[in-house]
Amino acid sequence: MKVCILYKIQITKQMEEVNNLSEKIYDLVMSYGPKLVGAIITLIIGLWVISIIRSALRKRFEKQDVDPSLRGFLNSLIGIGLKAMLWIAVIGMMGVQMTSFIAILGAAGLAVGMALSGTLQNFAGGVMILIFKPFKVGNFISAQGHSGIVNEIQIFNTILKTPDNKTIIIPNGGLSTGSMTNFSTEPKRRVDLTFGIAYGDDVDKAKEVLMKLIKADERIINDPAEPFIAVSELADSSVNLVVRVWAEAANYWGIYFDLTEKVYKTFDKEGLNIPFPQMDVHVQK
Repeated sequence: MKVCILYKIQITKQMEEVNNLSEKIYDLVMSYGPKLVGAIITLIIGLWVISIIRSALRKRFEKQDVDPSLRGFLNSLIGIGLKAMLWIAVIGMMGVQMTSFIAILGAAGLAVGMALSGTLQNFAGGVMILIFKPFKVGNFISAQGHSGIVNEIQIFNTILKTPDNKTIIIPNGGLSTGSMTNFSTEPKRRVDLTFGIAYGDDVDKAKEVLMKLIKADERIINDPAEPFIAVSELADSSVNLVVRVWAEAANYWGIYFDLTEKVYKTFDKEGLNIPFPQMDVHVQK
């Protein structure tokens, strides 16, 4: 009989605990449920509005002819700022005290800043690039072991497009502090070529043939200097002649490849030999 009474008492206590737990869960759901739902809805709508704002800003920048180098940077910066404000608002809607949250965020900021020192360096590098403008969107540059056309300058990275349509992402920190070659700064470039003829061939004839080919190409200009041809080296198997001509930057590679092909075909017709590495072996008994 006593066992049954104790068992009933135990069951009654368990039921009371379950009821108390249910009431607490119900109170939590009623207290924080609407806030959580409202925060999620606000987050979804806010992200959608931010995407619309960024799209509108992108179109606005294009209409006002803002420097292409600034468009991607400003758009990314504004997007990050708006998202940060949205997250702070969402956290506040969930009942988190903002003063405590800001204090915790400030305390963690130092550790995060040290952990993200490289990222902050890239941000500073992006700002320096936009201020001093060593290059801009559309320029062909070579830096950090890569070459390509600048497609976009973002907050932390610069995006290049290679001639074979590859995408290269370079951190701005290295770009702002390392060496970089900008091939698009000047409107004119010098094309340097070297051609070899065999020992015993007529050097003056080779110069005449090269000059005829140069004058026949209308893309080659005489400013800032006239075409230059000279013997540059007496190599192991050839007499090397250097050719230097000037052209508009856009015609650089066209002249480089066309002149190389024409020289190969014309030298053969004119009896000029283009040597290749060879070795003479003398056998003595």
